[in-house]
Amino acid sequence: MSNSRLVAVTIIEKVLNENAYSNIVLGLELNKSELSDKDKALVTEIVYGTLKYKYTIDKILQHFVKNGFDKLESFVLNILRISVYQIRYLDKVPSFATVNEAVNLTKKKSNIGASKLVNGVLRSYLRETGEKYYNEENDIERLCFEYSFTKALVKLFIKQYGPQKAEEILKGLNYKPDVTVRVNTLKLTYKEIWEKLIENGYNIEEGYASSEAIRIIKGKNIENNILFNEGNITVQDESAMLTAPSMDLKPNMKVLDLCSAPGGKTTHIAEIMKNTGIVLAFDIHKNKLSLIEENIKRIGITNTTCEAQDATEYVPDLFEYADRVLIDVPCSGLGIIRKKPEIKWSKNIKDINNIIDIQRRIMDNASKYVKKGGVLVYSTCTLNKDENEGNIEWFLESHCEFKIEPVFFGEFDNIKYNDKGYVTIYPNEYMDGFFITKLIKS
Repeated sequence: MSNSRLVAVTIIEKVLNENAYSNIVLGLELNKSELSDKDKALVTEIVYGTLKYKYTIDKILQHFVKNGFDKLESFVLNILRISVYQIRYLDKVPSFATVNEAVNLTKKKSNIGASKLVNGVLRSYLRETGEKYYNEENDIERLCFEYSFTKALVKLFIKQYGPQKAEEILKGLNYKPDVTVRVNTLKLTYKEIWEKLIENGYNIEEGYASSEAIRIIKGKNIENNILFNEGNITVQDESAMLTAPSMDLKPNMKVLDLCSAPGGKTTHIAEIMKNTGIVLAFDIHKNKLSLIEENIKRIGITNTTCEAQDATEYVPDLFEYADRVLIDVPCSGLGIIRKKPEIKWSKNIKDINNIIDIQRRIMDNASKYVKKGGVLVYSTCTLNKDENEGNIEWFLESHCEFKIEPVFFGEFDNIKYNDKGYVTIYPNEYMDGFFITKLIKS
C-alpha cells in the first residue's frame, strides 16, 4: 500500500480514536507529507469517503469477521475500512491492487497473521460483491446501510420529518461538497473577483442561493491563492452566507456576534455594514479568537473587535446595547455532515439533548442585549427540530416582547419557509443543512 494510504489510515485513526476534527487533522497531515497534489487528493477522497460510509463498511466487514470484529487491532481495522471503501465506491484503483497494498502495509505495520486476515477478508468480499448485508424488509436497516447512518440518527430524522423527507435529508448529507467562497466587495466587485479567479486557473460557477457566492469546481487549494490571502474572498458555505443578510443590517449600527469563531459570519456582518459602526465578536474559546482576528486583518476590517466571553454568562454592561445580535449557537452539527462526516459517529442523542440547555441560556442572555426595535437572529447548522423550532417556541413563550419577522431568500427546492416565519435549509449538493430565525424586539 502506497504512502498515501498510510497517511489516510493515520488520519482516520486520529479522527475515530482521538476525536480529532477531520478537516484539521487532514490539513496538518497533508502539509507535513511529501505527497504529490494527485496523491493528496486521493488521501482526501479516501478519508472523507471512509468516514462517510463507516457504518456500511463495518456492516460488510462484520459479515466476514463474524467473531472478534470488536477485538481487531485498530490500525488493521482501518486498513480494512479504507480498502472496502476503495473497492466499493472508487473506480480509480483496481480492486486487486487495493488488496495487495492493504496486505503489504498490514505485514509491514502489524504482523503476518494480521496480513493473512486482511487478505482473506478482502478476497472474500470481492467474491461476494452482490451480497446483501441487511434485512431488505426492514426500511430502517435499508436507510442505515444505503446512506451509512446510525439507527439513532435515522430514527430521529424519520420521527421529526417523516420517512420521505428523512431519506432526502440522508441523501443530501452524503453529497460531496464543493468549495464555496464569499466575495468581499469592500475591495473588489463580484465581476472583478470572478475574472481574477479564472485568470488564476479556477473552474468556477455562480452561487446557488447567495448572490455573493462563487463555487470552485476545480483548481488548486483556494487558501493558497493570492485572492484569499489578500482578503478578496472568504471560504464559507452558502447556507451560512444567508445569515448576516437576514439581520437587516444598516451602516453605523452596534452589532453583537456572541458565538463568533472562526469569524465567517462576523466578517460578513462587517462587510455588509461597509466597515462602519461597531461589531463586537465574542467567543468562549480564547484560543479561537486568533482565527477571527486573522480573518479580520486579512479582509481589511476595522470596525470589529474580539473578546473572550461565555455567551451563557450575562454581561450587565451590554443590556439593550445592540441594534442587532447574532447567536449562531453551538449545536449538534447534523446539518454539516457533508463536510464533517465524523459527526455521524461522534454525536449521540444524549449529547444532542444536553446542548439544548446551553442554547437556551444563550438565547435568554442575547434577548437582554437587543435594543427595543432591534433584531435578534438565531441560527444553527443542525436539522434537529428540538434545537431549532423547539427552541424558538420555548423562547417566544418566555419572551413575549419578541416576535418572528419572516425572511425570504428566494424560491429554492431545499429552502423551507415555515408558516410561523422560520427557515430550514435542507442539505443538497450546494448547501449544508441550516436553520435561521429573525426575531424583532418590541
